[in-house]
Amino acid sequence: MNRKAALFLMVVALLVIGGFSPMGAAHAQDKPLVVGIYATPLEEPWPNVIHQALLAAETAGEITYKHTDNIGYSGDMEKVLRDTAEKDSPALIIGDGFGNEEAIRAVAADYPNIAFAFGSELGPSEPNLSVFDNWIHEPAYLCGLIAGSVTKSNIIGVVAAMPIPEVNRLVNAFEQGAKEANEKVEIRVTYINSFFDPATAKEAALAQIDAGADVLYAERFGVIEAAAERKVLVFGNMSDQNSLAPEYVVTGPVWSMTPTVEYLLKQIKGGTYTAQDLKDFSMMAKGGSSLAPLHDFEKSLPKEVLDLVNKRLEELKAGKFRVEINEKAPADSEVLPSK
Repeated sequence: MNRKAALFLMVVALLVIGGFSPMGAAHAQDKPLVVGIYATPLEEPWPNVIHQALLAAETAGEITYKHTDNIGYSGDMEKVLRDTAEKDSPALIIGDGFGNEEAIRAVAADYPNIAFAFGSELGPSEPNLSVFDNWIHEPAYLCGLIAGSVTKSNIIGVVAAMPIPEVNRLVNAFEQGAKEANEKVEIRVTYINSFFDPATAKEAALAQIDAGADVLYAERFGVIEAAAERKVLVFGNMSDQNSLAPEYVVTGPVWSMTPTVEYLLKQIKGGTYTAQDLKDFSMMAKGGSSLAPLHDFEKSLPKEVLDLVNKRLEELKAGKFRVEINEKAPADSEVLPSK
């Protein structure tokens, strides 16, 4: 066999191993490099959920992981993404894309041999940009069931980021559960117009308590501090936040990126990566979302409430019950001015 023929056979073998994917030959490796690029600081629960899943994959020996956080929305995202693509040539770049959609899509288009997966309210883009979101409206609904059952004033306050689809569906699912449990309940919603502004979130929560709310949903970071100061019950968001105020944090929707990350890595290592909407991997049925533990509240909540929550939980996991997906802002919600 001459040298030219041997080289041809080697190229064919690489294409077969890579699954004929443009990213297959380059990134079908045992320990690919994954880079996390986050607009907000890792203190904020949204990017931290992604970060924790990637740290776990690194600890398990599945990936090499690097990250940059707190990039913001001033135009720096595109530069950071391009520098990362040029200098590191990772198998996967992943992060929170909301507010930086144009930059992410422009860079992904220029580097088709790198897999991109970003949180987004838009769709995937061939050949290499997948999207995901925190589809935790199902456990948010379960939290609403509990909240509607424990309020004494029948006023529940919700402090959320901004009236965009991914936030609205959590707020509306929570309200659906609360009103199913208690038709007299009134839900008051304040959007702080920021993904991360703990001080403003706390102020909004205090204002809701002053207006009669005795239960809060902390869709944003900062609300739990207000609840603890005023001694009212509160539901966290994204992760188990009971440790922040054990006497007051009842439970909360929990998001896990592990199923999404596992799927992405399987694709990349197999050389079969394609642009997709990864929505289903954040659903309860696939383990991408759950209800945080009730901790000591399991002893104090009424049995009928626990029975209803457990019934709905099993129905959701089995696909026998669906929570309404309503992505419109509540008509009477308050949106604070941008700072």
